[in-house]
Amino acid sequence: MKSLTSISLLVSAVFCLLRAADPLDRLPQPWQEPVHRISFAEYEATLKYWAAKHPGVFEFEKRGESHDGQPVYLVKITDASVADEDKQVALVSALHGGPERSGTTTILHLIERLLDDSDFSKETRKKQIVLLVPIANPYAFFTTDRFTNKEKIDLYDPQLSYWDLPKLKLAVPERTPELAAFLGIVDQYRPEVHLDLHGTGLQAFPDDKLGNRTMRQGQTMFEISACSYSNCGVRPWDPRVTEAMVKAGVEAGFGSDRAEADAQRCFYNPDHDVFRSRLWNAPRPQRFRTMFYGYMKHHTMISTTEIGWEQSGVARVCGVLDLGNQQWPDERFTGYPVTRVRARAGRFVTAYGRTASERRESRCELWNRQPGFADGMMYPEYEGRTTYVCAVTPKGIAALDNDPAKFIANLRTFPDVNADRIERFVKLGPEYEFTSDPREVKSGKPIQHGIGFRFRVPYRSPEILEVAVNGHALPVSATDGYEAWFADGYTQVQINLPPEQTRQMDLFVVTCAYDGKEKRPIGWKPPVEVTRQLSSPNKP
Repeated sequence: MKSLTSISLLVSAVFCLLRAADPLDRLPQPWQEPVHRISFAEYEATLKYWAAKHPGVFEFEKRGESHDGQPVYLVKITDASVADEDKQVALVSALHGGPERSGTTTILHLIERLLDDSDFSKETRKKQIVLLVPIANPYAFFTTDRFTNKEKIDLYDPQLSYWDLPKLKLAVPERTPELAAFLGIVDQYRPEVHLDLHGTGLQAFPDDKLGNRTMRQGQTMFEISACSYSNCGVRPWDPRVTEAMVKAGVEAGFGSDRAEADAQRCFYNPDHDVFRSRLWNAPRPQRFRTMFYGYMKHHTMISTTEIGWEQSGVARVCGVLDLGNQQWPDERFTGYPVTRVRARAGRFVTAYGRTASERRESRCELWNRQPGFADGMMYPEYEGRTTYVCAVTPKGIAALDNDPAKFIANLRTFPDVNADRIERFVKLGPEYEFTSDPREVKSGKPIQHGIGFRFRVPYRSPEILEVAVNGHALPVSATDGYEAWFADGYTQVQINLPPEQTRQMDLFVVTCAYDGKEKRPIGWKPPVEVTRQLSSPNKP
């Protein structure tokens, strides 16, 4: 009997050892714990608490409400002791923050971060107005955990029938009062950057699986910076912005998927539809993402981001916000890279202004006017000279001509243009045409808020011989003339024309003459031996 007991104990011990060796027994199970579900009372009380605790820094206001009367709140964080005139405006939202709850909760954590006493937060409050909409769709967040409002309309991704796109406005705003409130924020502030945060939550659960609508700890997702797999068009135009976000996440311990870069695929192009399965991110039809509104109307830089962990989301958003505190590599002022509104072969129309507010006014005017501009340049290009022509009124556009002689003859009808000086500049070079696009335009007035132009001279230390507009040489000036500095591999030449001038001008003929102070011969010659062989009378 004793022997049987010993054997039984031994078998039991071996079984326990074997079981203890099973690695699956050590698998963490965070899902055993529920995630706290935020109530409306908690949300509203917290906003009031922050406003009371941080006067002069934090404020919030009701901007609209859902069909059932729940308010849409806007949070504003900035240092009220510093004038707003030269502040950047950054908007952070969670338009899918009904089921995708980590977008909203990341913003709430971000608010706490921006209210702390760190150097980053203090600097951001001094240099920026940070607008935050944690819950744009209160019906979805507090009531249903579905994407849509009470009218079954998705605020982030409404179908085209809910837009009047030619007029860039909502077709039936009464059906989307929450979205109308949000677009009102965009129109009032015209932000330099708009970040929309997406992520984990209950969107993966169909209605019959929601249960008591409890989210559980440990639910996560692949994280993507400055992009969304559903539409990679909603992303910053400058990859350096994306990399700033990625870098901030990595430094905080979180990696980011880089979409087509990590998948090693080229972008989809409708011309290549037959190869759709080999390309990245074919577009979804019948959609106009809400984030495109700010870009299309105000030239706002937009970006989505997928968030699995709130700490990661906060770090990556702060990585972008920090850019707004810094001077961009090829600019002269602090802020986001949003001033270029038109481009032609490396020449740019840029916003004008000494402050962020002035540049914002100029940027929005030029962005909305530029589809009606006509521009061109002398072609082909040669070292030592660069040109850009931009016509902004029907009279200016009618004067354009690809034939330099005819164009200069037309310029003689403008009393403010020194056509003789432009003719001299043109005849000094070998270019044979202006690549302009003359056409009939029936409406268009002079520019009201100033205009800028940017050349990039491809030399480190050139001598700038002359920068002129309409044949009149410009002085060196940040407000009424030109500036030149080396950055990003070029000598940047920025022309700044103030409103009092542009309000009288129909077109701009911008010329720049320079000496690169370097010899860069081009072409190729075969080896001497080959030349000798070919010239030899005894060649084979």
